[in-house]
Amino acid sequence: MAASAWRKYQSFPERLGNKVFEMDTDTFKMALYLSTSNAATVSNAVRADLTNEHANANGYTTGGITLTPVWSFTTDTTTWDSSTDPVWTASGGSIVCRFAVIWDDTPTAPADPLICYSLLDTTPADITVTTGNTLTIQLNASGILTVTGMTA
Repeated sequence: MAASAWRKYQSFPERLGNKVFEMDTDTFKMALYLSTSNAATVSNAVRADLTNEHANANGYTTGGITLTPVWSFTTDTTTWDSSTDPVWTASGGSIVCRFAVIWDDTPTAPADPLICYSLLDTTPADITVTTGNTLTIQLNASGILTVTGMTA
C-alpha cells in the first residue's frame, strides 16, 4: 500500500500569502475521510465543504489528531512538518478510511481552512484497521510542505 503525495487545496497558497495561516502557532489537525468523501476535490476550501469524515467511534475522534508543526532549514530548502506521525488505535470496531486531510483549526474567517489531502492507498482501496491495531500516517521525510527554488 502506497499513499499519494500530499496534494494542496487550491485556496491554500493564496491564503498562506494573505496570512490566514500562522504556520508556527496555529492548531493543525489531520482527519480521516471515507471513500465516499469529496476530500479529493481540490476546490474545497474549508472543512465544512468536506463530506463523510470517519464517524466519532472505534478509536477515532471527529476532527482528527492535532499535529505539532516544526520547521527545518537547509541551504536551499525550507520544510514544514509535524514533529510526530499521527497514530490512531482501533478499538470496539474498525477504522476504515481512504483519505487523510490536513486543516487549520485556528482561523475563524474563514473557519477551518484546508491545506492538503492524501489518498492513503493509490490502488485506490480503503484502509481498514481492525480492533487493537494502529494506523500510523508516516509523513514523508521531506515534510508536508517544502519551499525550494531560492538560494541563501
